[in-house]
Amino acid sequence: MSGSLFLAETQAFLKALASETRQQIMQEFATGAALTVGEIAERCGIGQSTASEQLTILRQGGLVTSTRAGKQVRYRADPSRISDQLEVLGDFLARCCPPTGADDP
Repeated sequence: MSGSLFLAETQAFLKALASETRQQIMQEFATGAALTVGEIAERCGIGQSTASEQLTILRQGGLVTSTRAGKQVRYRADPSRISDQLEVLGDFLARCCPPTGADDP
């Protein structure tokens, strides 16, 4: 993965996780549920346009996927991409900021 691609994907991933509202939305997917914008809005107590905006950011960050069935779009967490991104991020952090004592003999 090129450095600039890594940076862009990592920034989008971290941005998606940076919001309390988006964290709350991700909790709704914890059971593996596939939910519509309206269902997310209702469960999280936010407007549909806000839910839609937040889901777009989560999708861009690689945390959720969407599937269309007719007029209805359902979103669900994307555990594979989340896991991959966490691994890349962990590797990066281990290289640039090793835990204290990691280099000690």
